[in-house]
Amino acid sequence: MTYQETLTYLYECVPMFQQIGSAAYKEGLENTHTLDAHFGHPHRLFRTIHIAGTNGKGSCSHTLAAILQASGLRVGLYTSPHLVDFRERIRVNGQPVSEEYVTDFVARERSFFEPLHPSFFELTTAMAFDWFARNMVDVAVIEVGMGGRLDCTNIIRPELSIITNISLDHTQFLGDTPAKIAGEKAGIIKHGVPVVIGETTEETRPVFAAKAAAEEAPIRFAEDERLLISASPLNDRPGFIYQTADYANLEGELGGLCQLKNTNTILSALRQLRQCGFAFTEEHVRQGFAHVCELTGLQGRWQWLSTRPAIVCDTGHNVGGIGYIVEQLRRQRCDTLRIVFGMVSDKDIEAVLALLPQNAVYYFTQASVKRAMPAEKLRAMASAHGLTGRSYPDVGTALKQARADARTEDFIFVGGSSFIVADLLTLWQNQVFRSDICL
Repeated sequence: MTYQETLTYLYECVPMFQQIGSAAYKEGLENTHTLDAHFGHPHRLFRTIHIAGTNGKGSCSHTLAAILQASGLRVGLYTSPHLVDFRERIRVNGQPVSEEYVTDFVARERSFFEPLHPSFFELTTAMAFDWFARNMVDVAVIEVGMGGRLDCTNIIRPELSIITNISLDHTQFLGDTPAKIAGEKAGIIKHGVPVVIGETTEETRPVFAAKAAAEEAPIRFAEDERLLISASPLNDRPGFIYQTADYANLEGELGGLCQLKNTNTILSALRQLRQCGFAFTEEHVRQGFAHVCELTGLQGRWQWLSTRPAIVCDTGHNVGGIGYIVEQLRRQRCDTLRIVFGMVSDKDIEAVLALLPQNAVYYFTQASVKRAMPAEKLRAMASAHGLTGRSYPDVGTALKQARADARTEDFIFVGGSSFIVADLLTLWQNQVFRSDICL
């Protein structure tokens, strides 16, 4: 099979949560342990950092990987979902896994894994660990797919566990209260392995403290350490200048208000990583924060695509993530705010719609995945929340209309789902829409 044929096989023949949702979810680690044994337990050949949480996992994972990469280590990075190309999920020093390896892996191992009927994520996790071992990485930053306790990444014994925060998401699998969700995510805490907790609430903090105590795991609460003192927006580009307890005038490339919480979590994690024996300098930290997208290929975090008119996308897709985005939108100075918006059906859509600004023109649309909420149905639901606009069959059509309507001083936001952003960036990288835009 060619690479594209291999992807088609993976997407159509292996249950994929990204495409179909709950039907692809498999509880338990039996398949994961079987695959891991078959490949010779590759994750034991390199050090790991394990990152869970409702929001902020991707930004924290990429930034830590960038810092460690800047320090001279060979760094694996496993994240999900991908936005444009499957290979984004598995990187070594920022470079995606090769097409040849993906094709050869499936061809070589198909006869073994097909009788197991693994999920897409189970298979890609095995693929990632095997690739990292073959490439002799020094350390791999591993992002949890969903939850933690039963996530198939949870077979690793990391140097450090990180849980960014808790918000109501994937409640049909993880529980319908913050405490229940925290219990699932706390499942990555291992005996004797230090853990950093980014944000807590009255409900979630006791869950993390109890689990850490039971596992005799040293625990740090980043919100208590308050290593981030202040943040100011950069003048000439997205991002912030941070004043921190450890680094003055630390320049961060990533925009979006959520990065303030993420940065505080990362700063606590860096202190703990030093205690774990990782040798990085202040300059390595500065390089990682300032060049995370270049070093790791991160996309979709308050990402500016154009300035006149402004076009910005963000992958925030639940109440916690959208809350930050709405505040960010409120701060934009523009003539008209235009929002290209879509969601998937298994999210708390009503709660998200209740957060969105009413003083915007909406272009309701749907992503090219089966889980997508139909655009017209979303428009009707939004109308009950005082949000007005029209529906469009796909992201390209919606953005085309938004740009046709926009003046140069307008602001166009595209988001609501990782898959909406994925469709947008696919069009963008294929040079659609770009010829007449001032970047």
